[in-house]
Amino acid sequence: MAANPLPPHPASNNGRSAIDCRSLSSGYQDHPVLQDITFSIDRPAVYVVLGPNGAGKTTLFRTLSGILPPTRGEVRIDGEPVRRQSSRNRLHYLSHLDGMPDGLKVGEALHFYARAERAGPADVERVLDLLEIRPLRDQYLSRLSAGQRKRVSIARVFLREREIYLLDEPTSNLDAKAAREIRGRILELSHEKIVLYSSHNLFEAREIGEYVLALRDGRLARFDRIENLRTSRFVVGLKLLEPSALLEGYPREGEYYLRELPGPEEVPTLLHWLDTHGVRVREVREMGNPLEDLFT
Repeated sequence: MAANPLPPHPASNNGRSAIDCRSLSSGYQDHPVLQDITFSIDRPAVYVVLGPNGAGKTTLFRTLSGILPPTRGEVRIDGEPVRRQSSRNRLHYLSHLDGMPDGLKVGEALHFYARAERAGPADVERVLDLLEIRPLRDQYLSRLSAGQRKRVSIARVFLREREIYLLDEPTSNLDAKAAREIRGRILELSHEKIVLYSSHNLFEAREIGEYVLALRDGRLARFDRIENLRTSRFVVGLKLLEPSALLEGYPREGEYYLRELPGPEEVPTLLHWLDTHGVRVREVREMGNPLEDLFT
């Protein structure tokens, strides 16, 4: 589905879309990735950019942010080409690669990013508490765990308010509980802002998204409301932080305990039930490829 199926929003800016992609193609030298993508977005919400690894999610984000120029077509932000600095100043792009300097302490790095974002010391203090990373303030980034680094990276998103947020797999390397907390923060943000949030997990899309842009092989396969997604069979794998007798008897695949559910919307309920019974889940993974159902 190439065109945007969503009706115009009454709060749109003089009929212009906040994000407008027209016949967008993009890639790297002789390696094309995105092909002829057209959509427009003009309302605050979380739009999950969903697709398997290699579908083109990161390339789309780099192109929308103006980092990667399109090979064909265009991206406009509130009617202006994204290549203009005024357009780029309206959005924040969080890469899936944190790119943070290992030689700095957490507090030092956040003050550096605050200056770059034209934020102040008070904003640094605020995000230290918001992301619950104040105890890490005087630790070097090089000594943090992957999950701790991810929290610090996400803190940069909240240093200064923007109109559009492009978040490329922001919950990767986080345990299940921390990932839910971060999704909750992002959901609050989306009440007034446009958030594009990439993921390859259908259950994550269900938990946070209002709309989905599904990519397949570099093309926009579907742009729809998240509630309209249906899958015929959904199996999750649960990797635990420590063994639990509660899951004995569950079928297993390697380190993962398997559980079949009616759909991805049931994952939060399952995680809550496990948490109340003291089962600490390190990772939730979709087994098989339920995304294939979205493209049929």
